[in-house]
Amino acid sequence: MKKHTPWILLISILILSTIACRVPNIARLRRTPQTQPTPVAIIITPPADQAIPEQPIDLEYQDTLLTTLYQRVSPGVVSIQVLGETGSGLGSGFVFDQEGHIVTNYHVVEGAEDLEVDFPSGLKVRGEVIGTDLDSDLAVIKVNVPADALFPLEMGDSGAVKVGQTVVAIGNPFGLTGTMTVGIVSARGRTLDSMRSTAEGRPFSAGGAIQTDAAINPGNSGGPLLDLQGRVIGVNRAIRTNNITLEGEPSNSGIGFAVPVNIVKRVVPELIATGVYDYPYLGLSSREDFSLLEMEALGLPQTTGAYVIDVVPGGPADQAGLRGGTQETSIPFLLAGGDLIIAMDGRPVRVFGDLLTYLMENKSPGDTITLTILRDNEQKEVTVTLGKRP
Repeated sequence: MKKHTPWILLISILILSTIACRVPNIARLRRTPQTQPTPVAIIITPPADQAIPEQPIDLEYQDTLLTTLYQRVSPGVVSIQVLGETGSGLGSGFVFDQEGHIVTNYHVVEGAEDLEVDFPSGLKVRGEVIGTDLDSDLAVIKVNVPADALFPLEMGDSGAVKVGQTVVAIGNPFGLTGTMTVGIVSARGRTLDSMRSTAEGRPFSAGGAIQTDAAINPGNSGGPLLDLQGRVIGVNRAIRTNNITLEGEPSNSGIGFAVPVNIVKRVVPELIATGVYDYPYLGLSSREDFSLLEMEALGLPQTTGAYVIDVVPGGPADQAGLRGGTQETSIPFLLAGGDLIIAMDGRPVRVFGDLLTYLMENKSPGDTITLTILRDNEQKEVTVTLGKRP
């Protein structure tokens, strides 16, 4: 990640305080029972199509797989050094094509006045930012180097990614170029804040993020997250941590996030062609998670779905007749009466992130989407013509 200002320290302390307050609840789960029940053997047999394969772990093969992957992929991973008004910064990136386009994060190159791209071969060149997307935190840099010095990485399919699969991150953490770390996919479909805000000052949302425990630290931003075939499945973007370095920077705690490659494959060609990318826009707000107490206060008939908190006046959702909350509840600032979105184009919506990911990966401004909603405990279908994010 690009070097950050000292406000990171304050956020880190607040997160640490929150976690410290919750430790006693964990401790209660470890209380020893006063009586010792008779042990009972429980055997759980998974369905035949989900049975765990019984294969011995071949460590030598695993080592060969990872070392071969690194040798094949690392020539396409670059280090990025940035000089701007606020000082210097470090980041990572990777070669997208043989025309000299490099993919990285927007926050790596934000405010760059001078930009250096360093290749593993020792080649160092200046680069020019030709396109940025604040919603997905992506940017494209153009470098002028011979084609034989460029090693584009293969793009994978983030839609096929499974929780638990092994992944690899390669980048430039703390300026240590060519660093490789290994972990697993911890979760899919996480929602992060966009780096762009509405007119009211609320950040837009970016969906579909891949969560991983592969070590990601400042300087890794913009580098690839790879599957074991060496295909890019994401672009490392952010971490969530309560750990800080002596310099006040965040350090890895096993929770990192990557922009899914299926969004990269939609956004980057447009950034190369026009410098910008337009996202579809519904014009409504929701939250990723509501507590059971909040759901009861809202009078929701089920605990899955995306509850519409409010709609933007005159926006696509408003024009289609969707409703946000208007009725006071027992919880301050929580308004009942909004629609509950339970499906999109026939696909179930479990949480708001499902809807957001589907829009970002499959829809464009001008497309339509059919939303199945629950309103006053009645199921309805509403067709919305998507706009462009303002």
